[in-house]
Amino acid sequence: MRNLRVGLAQINTTVGDLEGNVAKVLQYVERARELGVDIVSFTELTVTGYPPEDLLLRRSFLKDNREALGAVVKGCGGITAVVGFVDVDGDDIYNAAAVIHDGRLADVYRKQRLPNYGVFDELRYFRPGAGCPAYTMAGVRVGLNVCEDIWYPGDPTQAQAKAGARVIVNINGSPYHAGKGEFRRQMLATRAVDYGVFVCYTNQVGGQDELVFDGGSMVLSPEGELVAQAAMFEEELLVCDLECDGAKRAAQGAQVRHVALSDGPFVADKPALESRLAPPLEGEAEVYAALVSGTRDYVRKTGFGKVVVALSGGIDSSLVVTVAVDAIGRENVVGVSLPSRYSSEGSMKDAQELAERLGIELIVIPIEPAHAAYLEMLERAFAGTEPGVAEENIQSRIRGNVVMALSNKFGWLVLTTGNKSEFATGYATLYGDMAGGFAVIKDVPKTLVYRLARHRNTWEDGPVISERVIEKPPSAELKPGQLDQDMLPSYEELDPILEAYVEDDKNAEEIVGMGFDRDLVVGVIRMVNRNEYKRRQAPPGVKITPRAFGRDRRLPIANRYEGL
Repeated sequence: MRNLRVGLAQINTTVGDLEGNVAKVLQYVERARELGVDIVSFTELTVTGYPPEDLLLRRSFLKDNREALGAVVKGCGGITAVVGFVDVDGDDIYNAAAVIHDGRLADVYRKQRLPNYGVFDELRYFRPGAGCPAYTMAGVRVGLNVCEDIWYPGDPTQAQAKAGARVIVNINGSPYHAGKGEFRRQMLATRAVDYGVFVCYTNQVGGQDELVFDGGSMVLSPEGELVAQAAMFEEELLVCDLECDGAKRAAQGAQVRHVALSDGPFVADKPALESRLAPPLEGEAEVYAALVSGTRDYVRKTGFGKVVVALSGGIDSSLVVTVAVDAIGRENVVGVSLPSRYSSEGSMKDAQELAERLGIELIVIPIEPAHAAYLEMLERAFAGTEPGVAEENIQSRIRGNVVMALSNKFGWLVLTTGNKSEFATGYATLYGDMAGGFAVIKDVPKTLVYRLARHRNTWEDGPVISERVIEKPPSAELKPGQLDQDMLPSYEELDPILEAYVEDDKNAEEIVGMGFDRDLVVGVIRMVNRNEYKRRQAPPGVKITPRAFGRDRRLPIANRYEGL
């Protein structure tokens, strides 16, 4: 039996920050080397950051990526490292993994299965690789592949196992959605058992635009047992000792090539270590951590120092500003209260109390002067009509103008406060409460907003969001006595219908079959369909469901198919 010490470096890369990504890789290589790690694996497209999207169409970017890889190679003496990068062959480019051994580029593996669904567009950029290499490292045969390569049975994992691989190293950029971690674990356990191999799964961590990566890197035994796991939403070097058979003779198949790197480890006598099993996050705790991670990285990676949130005293803005404080610190968050003639005394008090509990600055800017001026300005044009939504939305658009003015003046990023239920049905004002740079809860259904608020209130620092805010009926407060349910079904009815239609692609009859009233279902579907134009103009936001608006769900705006 051989003891192979593996290191899984789940790091938070930044797209396009080649120098910064290389520096981080070398930092983790040094830590791995100090711990006597034989092979340390990084994440998918480590050098470029993931996903680089249309940067891949720039030849200068591809050239710089290869030069950056060269800097990594020079810093990897005395260890074997697997680092993701973009490989170039003439006009073809590949999503690839560099196998670096003792300061030299020993081999390159090219990803074979290229996902082209949901948020993935890999066939737009990459060519699929071929061949299933198996490497002898420290006397152990190891197979290497990239992300999607292991998500389905068969090659390359199967061929590598047949070629004698006892360990499969798989590097990933697998985006988060709620509950995906357990699905990954079960899938990887199946591969481990089916092929009788250890699976070392390294996943990216951190936010990149709408996507957030949850880490949770793991090692599974040939029996499918979880033997080591890194934390979710945190950078970490997970180190684990694997007891496995040494390299065995295996037939050299047409698809398999054997690459001999070393018969023994760089460090022969290693002190024993215990494998870490980080406790998993579940339910609302997991989603909340995703929102914090996605918000923190969007703010930092886009170069902003502070954010501003319009506080209405309602549940949505209360959750958004709380996430912001947890993400970047109270000193970097500013609240702004924008009361109108219809704002209740209770809502203004709730906004003030929340700001005090969070310890953030609160600016109060009443919008009544601007509101009155707008109504006077439009009086002749609106003459002979009944007041309605247009007059109500003037207030929202004034607020949007004010927060964007603050952003423009002080360089603050505006965090918008709309939730998924509102974006789905169009219950949000274009150029009003939709105005801003990042929509923190854009993919969070309203019913989940309430659960997340209650979850946050269980933290050690005590309740932050007032029970009054959680309990009071939701209202836009744009006219006297207004409630959300004047225009929408109850959120307890609405959210399951939206999930079935938006995320599961069910048609009206299928949703009615779930026990919902047909007229209600048809009405909801029509609201979703006719508001695609609004969503197309919405800011990006953290993806936490399997099907988010934007990258995930792409429908034509000019479209007459209702699907009823």
